[in-house]
Amino acid sequence: MTSTADVSGTPETFPFVRPGPFTPPEQYAGMVRQGVTPVTLANTGLRVWTVTGHEAIRRLLTDPRVSASRKHPGFPFYFVAPPEARTETSFIGYDPPEHTAARGKAAAAFTYQRVQKLRPRIQEIVDEHIDRLLALAPPVDFHRLFSLSLPTTIICDMLGIPQGDHDFIIEHSNNMFGIHSTPEQRVAAIVEVNAYVEKLVEIREAEPGPDLTSHIIAEYRASGEEYTRRDLVNMVRMLMNGGHETTASMLSLGTACLLEHPDQLAELMADPETMIGPATEELLRMVTIGDIGVPRVALEDIEIDGTVIPAGDGILCLLLTANRDPEVFPEPEKLDLRRGSRKQMGFGYGAHLCIGAELARLEMQIAWTTLFRRIPTLRLAVPLDEVPRKEGAIVYGVRELSVTWDA
Repeated sequence: MTSTADVSGTPETFPFVRPGPFTPPEQYAGMVRQGVTPVTLANTGLRVWTVTGHEAIRRLLTDPRVSASRKHPGFPFYFVAPPEARTETSFIGYDPPEHTAARGKAAAAFTYQRVQKLRPRIQEIVDEHIDRLLALAPPVDFHRLFSLSLPTTIICDMLGIPQGDHDFIIEHSNNMFGIHSTPEQRVAAIVEVNAYVEKLVEIREAEPGPDLTSHIIAEYRASGEEYTRRDLVNMVRMLMNGGHETTASMLSLGTACLLEHPDQLAELMADPETMIGPATEELLRMVTIGDIGVPRVALEDIEIDGTVIPAGDGILCLLLTANRDPEVFPEPEKLDLRRGSRKQMGFGYGAHLCIGAELARLEMQIAWTTLFRRIPTLRLAVPLDEVPRKEGAIVYGVRELSVTWDA
């Protein structure tokens, strides 16, 4: 059994670069063999531990000795975190029982049954976005005009945020979570977004509506628990931020992946009603935009495959290694839309599984089936290896995606 003191050599600087948008970093092969590997975070110099493999990550993310709280000194932020990043959080930064209670106040809005009721409205928004694309002369930036705008419109629609404020939401989200943002930019973004959301909450407290913000306020009031407006603001802000960037990245990269596998795309569109469900799971597995987005802290010494992670140390669960684990996914480097396994960890795992998973699934399913039905000649306007990617970002994605079609 090894521990921190037994690991020799200088840990490599993390995160690593993917050779291609759907290819794990070359260093992952050695890390998978090792199971638990120390690395040094590029922007902070913090030494943390990476954990690889489907079974090891599954066990870790259900282990009560592991914390998601940002308040721990060893929490593995990828950036120099201002105090607000540690305190201005919602249930994603809580541990049970606080996590369970807070998450429950929003969870009812994201069940499969509730999300399916949004299908007509999501279909309408998708068609509106495709109409706007087709009104333009190609090539166009699909990421900006479709992938970013679509989920932003949907989550803002749910929360009761005016359409004219969407650009504000996107810009400030990028400043809060972009790996190259300065601490000053992060603080300014948090302050400005908090002020915006606080005004929204104040309006909905006085004049409730059918929106999700009003629902959350009502849930807090009905709980009988003590709460502050800050609790409400943190909850709404988290849903707002989480409801667009992740889905936007998946829409762009998933679209690019389908375009790079025309045989699989043809199979999907030959029977979209049957195929779109498993196809979405397989694309989530293949792309894994949240590869480095599951940071934790060890509350006690934790032994994994013969290595001890000391209490207080930060941990990073590399989800891409779980989604490429050949023990769970035979021929993991192959895109097989019929595979469709819900064992993929694109939404994380355990108590902190993405609350908006069913909403994101429905958005992607409607978007892809409608997009390729209405624009069957859609194709990349530049080679895939020339598409600018957000390397090292907490949510992996592209900066733009130029596409064209036969007008």
